[in-house]
Amino acid sequence: MKVLQTIQGLSASSGGPSTCTRDLLEGLGDLGVSVHLLTTESADSREPNLGKGSDWLIEVPNDYKTPLFFSANLQRALAESDYDIYHTNGLWMYSNHITCKMARSKKKPYIISPHGMLYPSALAIKRWKKWPMLKLWFNKDVHNATCLHATCKQEMEHCRTFGYKGPIAVIPNPVVFPKGVKAVINKPEGRKQIGFLGRLHPIKKVENLIYALTLLSQEEQNGLSLQIMGKYDDCYEKFLKTEVKRLRLDDCVKFVGFVSGKDKYDRLSRLWALMVPSTQENFGMIVPEALICGTPVYASLGTPWGELNEYQCGWWKDNEPQTIAKVMLEILSMSEADAVAMGARGRKLMEEEYEQHKVAGMMNDLYKWVVGECAKPDFVYTL
Repeated sequence: MKVLQTIQGLSASSGGPSTCTRDLLEGLGDLGVSVHLLTTESADSREPNLGKGSDWLIEVPNDYKTPLFFSANLQRALAESDYDIYHTNGLWMYSNHITCKMARSKKKPYIISPHGMLYPSALAIKRWKKWPMLKLWFNKDVHNATCLHATCKQEMEHCRTFGYKGPIAVIPNPVVFPKGVKAVINKPEGRKQIGFLGRLHPIKKVENLIYALTLLSQEEQNGLSLQIMGKYDDCYEKFLKTEVKRLRLDDCVKFVGFVSGKDKYDRLSRLWALMVPSTQENFGMIVPEALICGTPVYASLGTPWGELNEYQCGWWKDNEPQTIAKVMLEILSMSEADAVAMGARGRKLMEEEYEQHKVAGMMNDLYKWVVGECAKPDFVYTL
């Protein structure tokens, strides 16, 4: 059984799908699964594709054109390929459409991992642009897929709402435990640091963290430091900074900018809690990254993280400022021992349910089922 995955971009700046796809491919490789990933070379020589030089990575010269990233090189490579299963990551790009189209022409099964792109909030973004693409290509691509891969049951429900009636495999993103990152207490003296980490985009509702701070007393505000880590939408970032200044919160809200690598994990380990107030969120890698650092997480009901309550390693609540303010008060009253215990439970959750090779094994079982080599796995849902 040979599998070919595709993705539009695999550099770190391409976002979360790049990282989790790389981690999945490396996990599958460790298990001895014959799988490759096809993409173009990075357009920025200073930022090569993740996994550059790996046996599983197939790169063709970057010839992307138009906003859909049309690529004759990708088309040619797919036409000349011969795999048992084709598996594309994402939607709305030419690499996704041509993978599905080529698989159908070769009469081979194909899988789509939408990576949250069928959520209602995602479909609403630039709907004027996506509507004709759905009519021309992507409705056919999605509805004729052999299987969809959702990272959580919430995403599966949105795939059903979209109208897909075929099998859906619910397989989380793999979690890699970087060397040296342990669930340890590493909190600086003084104010308790809480933080947001991710793209600065209106759907993230970072302003609700700011508004929650205004509901605390001056003394309570003096006990917290909100670290806002990330970049993306300059207009939204300007709005957030304007609100901080207007509400006179400059002393307890800090904008850190983009962070990555060891610096990211060091900053996460210094937080008393990661704050994820998004209106809607797919699996998202930042929650696991915080939990493996031993940092509790607050996440909104728009995220698929009910296990934060179940495992008592954080808070899964609505994203109203009043609710967030109550969580902040809990953090202020939390002892170091409480933080250590919550962090240990969060890391245990990641080890038991989301570890890289466990998830890779699930994907391998999905592949084997698709080609008829095993019975339907329990995580594959059919109507």
